[in-house]
Amino acid sequence: MSIASIQTGKHYVWGGNCDGWHLAASPNLSVIQERVPSGSSEVRHLHNRAEQFFYILNGIATLEVAGVIHVLNPNEGFHVPAAVPHTLSNQHEKDLEFLVISTPPSHGDREYA
Repeated sequence: MSIASIQTGKHYVWGGNCDGWHLAASPNLSVIQERVPSGSSEVRHLHNRAEQFFYILNGIATLEVAGVIHVLNPNEGFHVPAAVPHTLSNQHEKDLEFLVISTPPSHGDREYA
């Protein structure tokens, strides 16, 4: 057990220009901090087993969940249940930074929707 941060977390790049840092990873829990530059987004998908909670740290997120658009500001979050199609994008000028908490971990549990 140790203090977690983007300086100590395992870093990866997704979508060509977005960053992720694993802050906590166990068989039952995943906590990732992500950075999404302006104009970037993920591909619409769902997780068969994992439920997720997105919590915005900086910037503004546009989160489409089952066809409904939600705009999330800093210090706001949104729960996405398992098997619900969703996509997150940054449609604003400032970088988007957020936490995504998944239980169980969502890696390997993703299909395009």
